[in-house]
Amino acid sequence: MENIQEYIESGILEQYALGELSAAEQAAVEAQAARHPAVREELEQVQAALGFYAEAHAITPPAGMRERVLGNVMAQISAPASTSGLRADVDALAQASTTPQAGTPAAAQPTPVAGEAVVRPMSSAPVAEPAGRSIWTMAASVALLLSLGANALFYSRWKDASNDLVALQNDQARFAQTTTVMDKQLGELRQENQVLRNDEFRAVALAGTKTAPSARARVLFNPTTHKVYLDVKSLPALPAGKQYQLWALDNGKPVDAGVLVATTVSGEGLQAMKDINSAQAFAMTVEPTGGSVNPTLSTMTVIGNI
Repeated sequence: MENIQEYIESGILEQYALGELSAAEQAAVEAQAARHPAVREELEQVQAALGFYAEAHAITPPAGMRERVLGNVMAQISAPASTSGLRADVDALAQASTTPQAGTPAAAQPTPVAGEAVVRPMSSAPVAEPAGRSIWTMAASVALLLSLGANALFYSRWKDASNDLVALQNDQARFAQTTTVMDKQLGELRQENQVLRNDEFRAVALAGTKTAPSARARVLFNPTTHKVYLDVKSLPALPAGKQYQLWALDNGKPVDAGVLVATTVSGEGLQAMKDINSAQAFAMTVEPTGGSVNPTLSTMTVIGNI
């Protein structure tokens, strides 16, 4: 499908109105105008604008100019040839007499004698610019103004398109980030579902101690794969620089099972802990950030047997 608006704004209609197109190009423009009302209406407006501009700047001749010119022409035609030659000689003599010679002051010019005919040369008037050239100059000025307006319109549209493209790219980046987060959360939920539905995992309930009677947590332990997951129900908030650490008790010996992240403490989901080969119980203590080699028994928060 032809883009009529782009065709109108291409400047070809102004070239047609100014007569700058070849015969084939003019025929193509006329065909477009006949086929599309919008092109025809725009072409008429351009032609009307050029006509108004030319009329507004046309030069009006002085009153009586036409009659004087025709009278001079008819007088020259009706006069005999000898008279015309004599008039030419008189004109030449008058021109020479009124032209000061080199070194001769202006006061030395002869004074006219009473009764003698005096021939005075016509003062030279500025040559008026041909009307056709003036019209073409004005038409070119109009075409230049139209071209500048079209360029400004194209620049404005290009700038708007660039801004829209930047906004679209930003939206696409935010959508990609959101999709990545959702995919990660979906993967975690699938993993938790697999753990909870797997009968090989043993659920070990961890109850609060005297240090934190209301604390609750649960350990999911798979003796075959040695995988350990922790599900927090309720734990007291910790001060800065402290972190919960899970321990597996194997024959009474504590084995580090990893530290808890903030999201696990808040109960947002299961956390995969370190693999444990063998355990009969699990407990949790409060340790410095990063964990300790040995548990601080005085800070034991929850404990539970398998």
